[in-house]
Amino acid sequence: MRSGELARLAGVTVRALRHYHEVGVLAEPRRDSNDYRDYDLHDLVRLLRIKRLAAVGIPLERMPDLLDDAPGDTGALLDELDAELAGQIDRLTSQRALIAHLREHRVAPDLPPELAPFVAMFAAADLPPELMRFDRDQTVLLAHLVGEAAMPHLTRFYRRISDPTMVPLVSAVVGRFSRLGADSTDQEISSVVDSFTTTFHGLVTEFAEQDLLDLGSSADLVSEHTADLLNEQQLQALAQIEARFAAP
Repeated sequence: MRSGELARLAGVTVRALRHYHEVGVLAEPRRDSNDYRDYDLHDLVRLLRIKRLAAVGIPLERMPDLLDDAPGDTGALLDELDAELAGQIDRLTSQRALIAHLREHRVAPDLPPELAPFVAMFAAADLPPELMRFDRDQTVLLAHLVGEAAMPHLTRFYRRISDPTMVPLVSAVVGRFSRLGADSTDQEISSVVDSFTTTFHGLVTEFAEQDLLDLGSSADLVSEHTADLLNEQQLQALAQIEARFAAP
């Protein structure tokens, strides 16, 4: 029989048939006078066995031993496959829980799930779109840089600034910060710095004293990202804010 007929009888595609030849689980048959592959019933039986092993989850590279050797104790192999499937189920269950969490808070799936609710809260505060993009990108970057060990501290920081009593204050000062631009005077920049320092002083001091969010050498990456996205006046204000917090 030709490859098309064999594939139809076995319920596979001709492409799959060729792949089985390439990986060596199904030997190439002899060719007829027209140079077409000529399969027989033995090839069909082997192909059906390959399908059955694949349905159990056995990878192609492990099939030759099962196909070519006398049947033996496959308990260890089945135990291994069962453990792999259990791991996949656990991962899929975790992914579904994560999706439910993101759906509940109506946030994009590219955000760290621990911080997504807090980002969503500020998104609802009607801040300028460009500032929300900056906040989103900084959140993604910070979550990566602090790592799993410090993630609870970063989450705690976001939770604190997302407290219902803090959101209006934070939104107001961040909104003023976002409006700084080429027309802003030194006095306007200084006023924003004063408001920012007053609003965040207690929180920043608390985390700085406990050294909870020390980025070490990675801090340069955050600075580079910030410098790339903020305008000159905003960077001036940020430098003054950092100087204020650094002062004894």
